[in-house]
Amino acid sequence: MVELRPPRGFRDFPPELAILRKELMSRLEQVYRRYGFDPLETPAVESWEVLAGKYGEEAENRLMWRFKDPWSEREYALRYDLTVPLARFIASHPEVPLPFKRYQIAPVWRHEEPQRGRYREFYQCDADIVGSPYPEADAEIINLLIEAVEALGIQSGYTIKVNDRRVLSGIFEGELGLRDPLPVYRAIDKLDKVGPEGVRAELEKLVGVPAALKIMEMLKSSGPLVEAAKQLLSSHSSGPTAEGARHLLEVAELLKRPEVVRFDMSLVRGLDYYTGPIFEVVLDRPAIGSVAGGGRYDNLIGLFARRQVPATGVSIGIDRLIDAGLEVGLYSISRRTYTQIQVVNVTPDSFSYAWRVADLFRSWGYNVRVDLNRSGQDAQRRRASRLGVPVLAFVGPQEVSTNTVTLYSSATGERVMVRLEEAEKALRRMLG
Repeated sequence: MVELRPPRGFRDFPPELAILRKELMSRLEQVYRRYGFDPLETPAVESWEVLAGKYGEEAENRLMWRFKDPWSEREYALRYDLTVPLARFIASHPEVPLPFKRYQIAPVWRHEEPQRGRYREFYQCDADIVGSPYPEADAEIINLLIEAVEALGIQSGYTIKVNDRRVLSGIFEGELGLRDPLPVYRAIDKLDKVGPEGVRAELEKLVGVPAALKIMEMLKSSGPLVEAAKQLLSSHSSGPTAEGARHLLEVAELLKRPEVVRFDMSLVRGLDYYTGPIFEVVLDRPAIGSVAGGGRYDNLIGLFARRQVPATGVSIGIDRLIDAGLEVGLYSISRRTYTQIQVVNVTPDSFSYAWRVADLFRSWGYNVRVDLNRSGQDAQRRRASRLGVPVLAFVGPQEVSTNTVTLYSSATGERVMVRLEEAEKALRRMLG
């Protein structure tokens, strides 16, 4: 028998969930546009050589959906994120004026073990600035992130954790003597998945017990961004740690809500391409891990182009945010349709008039349903009630003979018969 459920980690979205997701994406688009970002779309499939070497060993060996085209024998992969495709686009379009500000809202695919808040297909909502190496670009991304999170209805109960890869590099390579800190970063990045004990155990395998204990102690360092950056500068006058701290200090001076932004040494971001400031959004509840993250990646585009192009950006995981919002009651899936008006055909003889009424209401810009199944009046009303359609427009012999329509508001119980040419005014009042 054919398995009718989607594969593990993939989901169907019934109308009530799809409507909620589209509504939240629309809010994000408004914020992105308000900051001067324009849309960009890239393909779901990329050549394997484009994606290879950009994400790290674990991602490329286990998490990426990689396949060979049986007709051409070429290797391809489903996109793992939206950042590397952006880098490819910039490298292949040198005529694009910089700085280039783009947003993209699209699905990505990762071969993760499905669990709460983690799927194999999910949407990312990205905004990136390409071409500016300065702290003001990172500050704008964080300010945009603050406004985006709050546009999604999260007015409090969240924190933006910030660190800088140069700070990490100076400490882990300079002070701890690690020649290749990336495996350590990837281990630390699993804190929200495996917890402190799991991370400590993995660090012990990588660097030994004494170094692992020292790293775990260092990861406890956190606090307000300005104070943390100044403290780092007081103990590091030069080198990458000082460079990163100075950059973070300039960023902090431009933030619109500095109280929600905190320095956190445990934030490392596991992807290989980050070079400067990095950040993540975490909610106070539920404990679902980060719901947004990003940072500066000044070397990524240079892997494709013959020139270095600085860039910084953020990605919001809308699916994980929806899961969290539904769990704590922030979001509702009570809206089951976009339909505003159901034209109820009272008798078969009035169908052609009902059809004309529906077309007229649509011409006024309303979302309208008309019965297509030759159902009785009661069945039409029950279906409209189940969907939560706010206005019913009854059409029967009396309405046909007088060129009228009877409008009923499900919310207030108001019922009024009006001439067809006057119905628009009544609909505006009922629908707001």
